[in-house]
Amino acid sequence: MGEHEDDLVASKTEGFKVGEKKTIEQYAQLDSHDESLNRWKASLGLNTGTPIGDPNDPRKCIIKSLALEVEDRADVLIDLSAPGAVEDLKNKPFTIKEGATFRIKAVFQVHHEVLSGLKYLQVVKRKGVRVSKDEEMLGSYAPNTSDKPSYEKKFHPDQAPSGMLARGHYNAVSKFVDDDENTHLQFEWAFDIAKDW
Repeated sequence: MGEHEDDLVASKTEGFKVGEKKTIEQYAQLDSHDESLNRWKASLGLNTGTPIGDPNDPRKCIIKSLALEVEDRADVLIDLSAPGAVEDLKNKPFTIKEGATFRIKAVFQVHHEVLSGLKYLQVVKRKGVRVSKDEEMLGSYAPNTSDKPSYEKKFHPDQAPSGMLARGHYNAVSKFVDDDENTHLQFEWAFDIAKDW
């Protein structure tokens, strides 16, 4: 997937520096008297439930499934834990009706440590020419526990192009990356814009 690397670089905020890594225990004890920091820690869900991450699995973020949500239609659900599911995405395009409003939904788990600044990057090409590049900030998350076994994030709605020139086959490449520039999942996929479903 090296040919897509230039397209899939997250934007940078000038002057922003990634903070020092801390363990969950260090975050829990950090400035316990600081009310705003305590609210931030509570919003992440630190210190609730039993960690569910497998200590033998080094992955920090596991994308469990993706879905394409369209109003008044059943979701197109992709279970990424199924064997061969990621590889099949580029070979089994799905159809989107021209002009339809849709959004992506991701279900994922965070293990071992706080995941900082998870982003979704996507580049869409038609006949080898880039037609769009999107980036969505998903946020920062504490490791999942028995109290909260996974996270679900719905992306901002998008609208499929319409008109005769917009119809056809599209290829895309997407990835989930964090502030530390760790890529948690990168995959190629395909879809068709058609006059109807």
